[in-house]
Amino acid sequence: MKAARVVVLTVAIGAGAVAAMLAGRSEKPADVKPQTAAKADTVDILVAKGDIPMGHVISPADVQWQAWPASTAAGNFIRKTDRPSAIDNLSGDIARSAFVAGEPIREAKLGNAKGSGFMAAILPQGMRAVSTQISPETGAGGFILPNDHVDVILTRRGRDADKATGTETSETILNNIRVLAIDQTVEEKGGQKVVVGKTATLELAPGQAETLALAQQQGTLSLALRSITDTSGDKTEDEAARRNDRVNIIRFGVSTPTTSR
Repeated sequence: MKAARVVVLTVAIGAGAVAAMLAGRSEKPADVKPQTAAKADTVDILVAKGDIPMGHVISPADVQWQAWPASTAAGNFIRKTDRPSAIDNLSGDIARSAFVAGEPIREAKLGNAKGSGFMAAILPQGMRAVSTQISPETGAGGFILPNDHVDVILTRRGRDADKATGTETSETILNNIRVLAIDQTVEEKGGQKVVVGKTATLELAPGQAETLALAQQQGTLSLALRSITDTSGDKTEDEAARRNDRVNIIRFGVSTPTTSR
């Protein structure tokens, strides 16, 4: 009996030693190879260092080079590899539209004054700047700001009123027109929320400019402020508006100009 106990005890001790050895091996951390994150290809592009308002004259302090993922760098971005002197070359240009901090600089939103006036520099090609008188009553109570979009409404008066009823009539003569300035204010400054002015400068196509000039002689013009969600314009509506511009020109007594050959 004593020999059997010795054998059993020996086997138990041996099994415990084997179990302890195996447990020690399992607790040893496995070797983990460090993983290196794949480095994305980048390219330096020119961006706005801070907010740049419309009409601001660009200086070297307003822009900077910034790394940008090459896969998302659009073709109209200014790349340092292509134009290393762009910061100096663009100095003096005028911002025709506002930039936000970090936004890539695109030349389509810049204008070179070339000795011309400020308004001529920010006007898109082919467009005209035409002013009209407004008041708080005809300008949405002063809540129309530069860069808003409006509809222009004509209210006929006097002999141009409805001859059948003797009452005044109103109609929208221009749709979705961008406001360039109120008086000489071209942007919202210093947290100003309302600009009460006497003159609104509108961005118009040549035909629309003729319509507005004639309408000013026919009665009172009012500006109807459009929703910010409605400023992109409906293509169908805009096309109809362009056709109506020519109709209005004829209606107000001016023949459509012919193209010389």
